[in-house]
Amino acid sequence: MIRELTHFIGGKPVPGGSGSFGDIHDPNTGTVQARVPLATAEETRAAVSDAAEAQVAWAEWNPQRRARVLLRFLHLVEAERDTLARLLSSEHGKTVADADGDIQRGLEVVEFAAGIPHLLKGEFTDNAGSGIDVYSLRQPLGVVAGITPFNFPAMIPLWQLAPAVACGNAFVLKPSERDPSVPVRLAELFAEAGLPPGVLNVIHGAREAVDTLLTDDRVAAVAFVGSTRVAEHVYTTATAHGKRAQCFGGAKNHLIVMPDADLDQAADALIGAGYGSAGERCMAISVAVPVGQATADALRERLVARIGELRLGRSDDPGADFGPLVGSDALERVREYVEIGVDEGAELVVDGRGAEVPEPGGFFIGPSLFDHVRPDMRIYREEIFGPVLSIVRADDYEHALRLPSEHEYGNGVAIFTRDGDTARDFTRRVNTGMVGVNVPIPVPVAYHSFGGWKRSMFGDLNQFGTDSIRFFTQAKTVTSRWPSGIREGASFTIPTMG
Repeated sequence: MIRELTHFIGGKPVPGGSGSFGDIHDPNTGTVQARVPLATAEETRAAVSDAAEAQVAWAEWNPQRRARVLLRFLHLVEAERDTLARLLSSEHGKTVADADGDIQRGLEVVEFAAGIPHLLKGEFTDNAGSGIDVYSLRQPLGVVAGITPFNFPAMIPLWQLAPAVACGNAFVLKPSERDPSVPVRLAELFAEAGLPPGVLNVIHGAREAVDTLLTDDRVAAVAFVGSTRVAEHVYTTATAHGKRAQCFGGAKNHLIVMPDADLDQAADALIGAGYGSAGERCMAISVAVPVGQATADALRERLVARIGELRLGRSDDPGADFGPLVGSDALERVREYVEIGVDEGAELVVDGRGAEVPEPGGFFIGPSLFDHVRPDMRIYREEIFGPVLSIVRADDYEHALRLPSEHEYGNGVAIFTRDGDTARDFTRRVNTGMVGVNVPIPVPVAYHSFGGWKRSMFGDLNQFGTDSIRFFTQAKTVTSRWPSGIREGASFTIPTMG
């Protein structure tokens, strides 16, 4: 029988009442393995109402008590880590080892958020004026919402919800309907860890559910990760309704290879960052930029050799380097982009469309490699979100620096070099939000912030790190003086502290 998922509201499973469902496929075979209810506007508002009621008491818990819930949650996840990774892998298509990394990077932000007693400390100025003290507080917003993508069904929900609930908010999560089982299980584990009912609600749905969250007056803030087109819609709609919004969109991440770089190291980095998780990562490297023709020729030779050794396999195959794409639409899109690249005149060095696949009905495609790609081509300008790597040859360092700096996306970039002066100049001048030096996927650690620039991010505060605490709280400043018994009478000038 096909599994039927539920929403998770008020600390318990809630069946979908609308009668509308979406299919969850097994990417390895293409068959339907489960159904997910798609919430109506009414059902979404009910989840918000439940969260609003629960948030009042939760905000009164002291920060250390809230942190203990996060710590218990960490222990519960560890006890079933392998089961969660396999469940995630079965719905997304990434390998089990990669799925475990998805969970791990999310848990690191939970660990960071468990430091909330320190992170919420305000500022205090004694005797700012005669007998006057000034201090600041950071207080929760109330109900906040997260809309998360299919490609990291554990990591990104945890990136959003852990800081949010640690700050005293209630959180309504709308995960991707493509692979929603792990987000529901995480909510169940939070309930087991002692999170009060309603503080974390999970609803499934499509545009109707999303637009309800964006327009409901009780939702104070929205966090989103997905495509740039949808990120812009979420940002403009949420802010037009008076909400805070942090919305992360697409990417076209470059890796610059200088002539002095260790080319074997650079080639290994490109293979892992370009083809890992079948390229379905917002931090995937999709553009290799070797500087100089000799560097380009040598790098290409190494890439072709390594691509020939890659193993495409089922997501549960421990020997597979990467598995299938998430859906048939994703597979068709990647195939189309490969054809577009050929039509535009790029050299298709390796064509992944003809790769041998382990399951005939699965959403598999092999690794593709283009060379002599130009910046005016669609395969360079647009996010493909699949195992396609493009080589764009740069004449010199300044040319290489301009490519990521002038691209409309500004998510992440990397440079491989042995020269410290080049690396320092590059990190200061490149126009992107995250930079790696001899690190191909520069995802920061949990106590720094994650976020791109330009059309990769809409909003002004990033995910996790102290930015997340600022995003999910509002500042209150108190100016205080206690009566001394001396009456001064009314004053008609603006107060000063002089």
